[in-house]
Amino acid sequence: MSVELYDRRTLLRARIATSLVFLLFGTALGTWTSRIPDVKNGIGLSDGRLSVALLAFSAGAIAGMMVLGRLTDRFGSKRLLVPAAVLEGLLLMPPAYVGSLAALVVALFLFGLTHGTLNIAMNTSALQVEGAWGRPVMSSCHAVYSIGGFLGAAAGGVLARQQVGVGATFVAVGTGVVLLACWSAAWLLPSAPAPRTAADGAGKSRTASLGLVFMGVLVMCTLVGEGTAADWSAVYLHDNLGSSTDVAAFAYAAFAAAMTAGRLAGDRLAAALGPVRLVRASSVLASTGLLTALAIGHPAAGIAGFACLGAGMACIAPQVISAAGRRNPSQAGAALALVVGLGYTGFLIGPVVVGAASTVTGLPTALVIPAVLILLVAAGASALRPRPSSAG
Repeated sequence: MSVELYDRRTLLRARIATSLVFLLFGTALGTWTSRIPDVKNGIGLSDGRLSVALLAFSAGAIAGMMVLGRLTDRFGSKRLLVPAAVLEGLLLMPPAYVGSLAALVVALFLFGLTHGTLNIAMNTSALQVEGAWGRPVMSSCHAVYSIGGFLGAAAGGVLARQQVGVGATFVAVGTGVVLLACWSAAWLLPSAPAPRTAADGAGKSRTASLGLVFMGVLVMCTLVGEGTAADWSAVYLHDNLGSSTDVAAFAYAAFAAAMTAGRLAGDRLAAALGPVRLVRASSVLASTGLLTALAIGHPAAGIAGFACLGAGMACIAPQVISAAGRRNPSQAGAALALVVGLGYTGFLIGPVVVGAASTVTGLPTALVIPAVLILLVAAGASALRPRPSSAG
């Protein structure tokens, strides 16, 4: 997609519209997670039965990424993105009204299916804007997603403290999501189905798939750190470093704030350094920051270490996603489905692996795992270097 095809006003509107989709994507998820305890108590679920329902959401998300996300190449990103964004708002609502575990499993699977599909469609749209704009935009889009997650969680928390019911919360936020989706639809760049070419031969496809699998592994190694920070950062400060509960909470807050700030700066850094050098530097920052904090073993160092982890991880996944989509623009949706789908498994299994390891080695030693995995990303960063065939 060349920049000459669109005037600056059209490109600016398209960037705003795509950012709005990232915002609603994060807001819907943040709102849901903030009210999970209320949904759990409303149905009377044990922790184990709740985990089954949460697994249904994850299974739906992976299915949406790996299966339905590929349809972006067949129909064009806009044609898939708009209905998926609308459904994101509508399917946020049913989990508040179900009365049994079985119904919650179905509701969360459908919500996850839409969420995963939207993930691929919106990243494909961001790639389209990036190509037309002529400079990086992916990191800032992911920053808006992070902001949306914070806004959704904050809104859910505030409404909970005001004793607003889960149903009213999900309806209000879901309606806002639908309105944002409709607004973005008018400004998104038009997208036609990508043509199939003779160049998409079997041998070339196998080679490309291996490269994409490797990129997916890079994202997986990165998202192990994100999942670990979400689930274990506060536990580490509280149980191992003796921090109070409120101080321990600052570990993940520092991680999330640093990640958002890093993503806001990521596009300029990518333009200045290039994706390979940026990912290498980011990986070293994330890994050494966390390892140093673990070696010091002080609450202040722990908070700083998780902040370094967030700042370092901020730009890695957006750069890998962007590089994967450029490998073969005619099949960007399939490429992102593979890379993002593999990466998401790291977010899911990372906390489980760290938790299992902690039972043997203790949590401080187990936290070395994500630090080492992220350092391995630096060694594989050369995979992001543009290839001559991808420029054609």
